[in-house]
Amino acid sequence: MNIEQILAKVYPLSEPSRLTLTKKIVKVSFPKYHRILLADRIEKQIYFIKKGIARTFFLIDGNEITFSFGKEGDTIISMESYIANQKGYENIELLEDCELYKLNIENLQQLFNENIEIANWGRKFAELHLLKAEERLMSRQFGTATERYKELLKNYPHLIQRVQLKHIASYLGVTQVSLSRIRATI
Repeated sequence: MNIEQILAKVYPLSEPSRLTLTKKIVKVSFPKYHRILLADRIEKQIYFIKKGIARTFFLIDGNEITFSFGKEGDTIISMESYIANQKGYENIELLEDCELYKLNIENLQQLFNENIEIANWGRKFAELHLLKAEERLMSRQFGTATERYKELLKNYPHLIQRVQLKHIASYLGVTQVSLSRIRATI
C-alpha cells in the first residue's frame, strides 16, 4: 500500500496539501522483532505500514500483553506522545520484516499550523484512533474470547498465518490451550 492510499484512508486531501504532507514522509525498513516504539519514552515519529505486521504490547509483571495488531495501511503511533508530548505506555514490535513510511511529529505539528486541510486530516486521524481504542475497550470488557477471536478473523483474516499464536492468545486474554479450543469450535 502506498502512502497516498494510506493518507486517503484517513481523510481526503487536495493535491497540493497531499504533496506538502508527503514531502515530509520518508520510507524506511526494519527487521522482524525490531521494537519501533518503546514505553516510557516520548516518541517523535509516526509510522505508516507499507508492508508487514506489528503488535502493540504492554509489560505487566514481566509478561507481554498484546493490545493490538497493525497491518498494511495501519499506523504505528504512541498517541500519548502525539497528543500530549508525554511518555507513551506501549511498546510496538514488528512481527515481520517491515517497510514503513516515517513522519516526524514536530514536522506534522508545524504543518497543522500552516495548512488547515492538513490540520483537519490530523483531527480526523486522532478521531479514528480514538474510535479504534474505544472498540478494543468495549470488546475486551463485554465480548467473549470467542467473539473477540471472530472479530480478529474478520478484521485481520490473514493474521493467523502471519502471527505467532502466543501473541493472538495474549491479545484475546486467553491461554494458548484455550485459543486452541476456540479455534477447534470455529
